[in-house]
Amino acid sequence: CGGSVSDASGVLQSPNYPGSYPNDADCVWEIQVENNFRVTLTFRDIEMQSGTCQHDYIEVYDGPLHSSPLLGRFCSGSFPTYVSSSNMMSVHFHSDSRYSFRGFQAHYSSIPAGHNTTIQCLPDYMHVVVSRDYLQSQGYSAQRVTLNDRRCRPTVTSQEVVFNIPYSGCGTVQEENNDTINYSNTIRVASSGYIIKRKKNINLQVSCRMLRKSWQQVMYAAEDTVDVNEYQFGRYDMNITFYDSPAFLRQVRSSPYYIDLNQNLYLQACLHNSDPNLKVVVDTCVASPDPHDFNRMAYYLVRNGCPRDSSYATYYSPSSHFARFKFNAFEFMSRHPSVYLKCQMLVCRLGDYSSHCYRGCSSRAKRDTSSAEEKVDVVVGPLQLREEGAPSGSTR
Repeated sequence: CGGSVSDASGVLQSPNYPGSYPNDADCVWEIQVENNFRVTLTFRDIEMQSGTCQHDYIEVYDGPLHSSPLLGRFCSGSFPTYVSSSNMMSVHFHSDSRYSFRGFQAHYSSIPAGHNTTIQCLPDYMHVVVSRDYLQSQGYSAQRVTLNDRRCRPTVTSQEVVFNIPYSGCGTVQEENNDTINYSNTIRVASSGYIIKRKKNINLQVSCRMLRKSWQQVMYAAEDTVDVNEYQFGRYDMNITFYDSPAFLRQVRSSPYYIDLNQNLYLQACLHNSDPNLKVVVDTCVASPDPHDFNRMAYYLVRNGCPRDSSYATYYSPSSHFARFKFNAFEFMSRHPSVYLKCQMLVCRLGDYSSHCYRGCSSRAKRDTSSAEEKVDVVVGPLQLREEGAPSGSTR
């Protein structure tokens, strides 16, 4: 139960609904809609163990679980509606080992945020758009909008002021907190100096915060000059590519990738991000014949940084944004003619020796990460055994 949800609208319901939900369930749904949209969630049916809501309950969070404000916790009563302040909302369903009931059903949809300023945390920069009509309505000129570093100028169109603010440069400041890695800058809007007016200058603080499982974007105005409070969530841009040899010179571009039964496979994971102070490593990699189910028929190559297959090995990488590794296809390809891989990559701060990127094999639970780590899932495949007459795979 639970999982990541990215459709513009949909339905959430407890396991087995409308039948009785199981005991000892913990389900978390992460709803993430488009940038600059919000999530509205309405419950249509609730039947659970009532009372103090200590045994069975539903929790709704305004963003990622545990790092966002709790919007509500309930187990009975009227059917509430919640609206997020960002493009992300989390729903947590919990049941204990005692009684079981029908559970719940809820409908969600996305609605436009409706602000005059938008922000996106892209792989290489923060993309910020300010409406010129809005600036003019507040008495400001688009020509007086600048960054901390005045040499980094925006693009001014007939309708918008557009900033592409790099994570390294243009006065962007990097810092670490308990839960995030922050990239911050300030957009300044100055009133005309030759006109005496009571209006203050605008200091618009723009930041992208890397959480454990997502990017959180925050925008707010200092000194109450403009009422802007914008949050967005996204994910790291990561891909995994097969190579035909341990030299990692030629990519394998065919799909399906036809291989021999005892063939070594070489892979490179690449993090697409402009911040040079990030490091990526392989945390968990699992094979399955079903690209949608990596639990029931799972074969682990590496788990929590600990190799599970004797053929698994890592290679030196020329960049901290790359992670190179290999394994032999014998164990799982002998059982299934077509196989997919799901790899969970771990991103940490370069030089953070307390992180799992440097500590390596760990038996700790996945949620016990350091203050500045994020895990990203990537699925690749399928791999298929090469039959006679099928296209050639890679060298061994």
